[in-house]
Amino acid sequence: MAKKEFTYRGKRLEELQALTLAEIGQMLPSRARRSLKRGLRHEQKVVLEKVGAKDPDIRTHCRDLVVLPAMVGATIKIHTGKEFFPVQIQPEMIGHFLGEFALTRKGVTHSAPGLGATKSSSNVAVK
Repeated sequence: MAKKEFTYRGKRLEELQALTLAEIGQMLPSRARRSLKRGLRHEQKVVLEKVGAKDPDIRTHCRDLVVLPAMVGATIKIHTGKEFFPVQIQPEMIGHFLGEFALTRKGVTHSAPGLGATKSSSNVAVK
């Protein structure tokens, strides 16, 4: 079975990359559209320039940058508050924000009950 070609709102990736920022903004969801309509901040422009220059080491704190078609294929290291998490930008990420792909919180993993635990928690299986 052949791999299905990516489309976003009926346009292929090559067509999306040929559009201007204003035309792309018209196709995005409302929150991303408003973000682009207000204009890009200096830090966001710097990230886009690095993507356009094919910089291999792009590190950013801009978690509120909308993923645009020009960014597809780039690897961007997004700050999680503690470290920079590398994210490979895929076509399916268009319209989302960078922060959605670099989680800032870990899942809780519990171990055995501690000192002073109740009698009922002492019945929990211990490794």
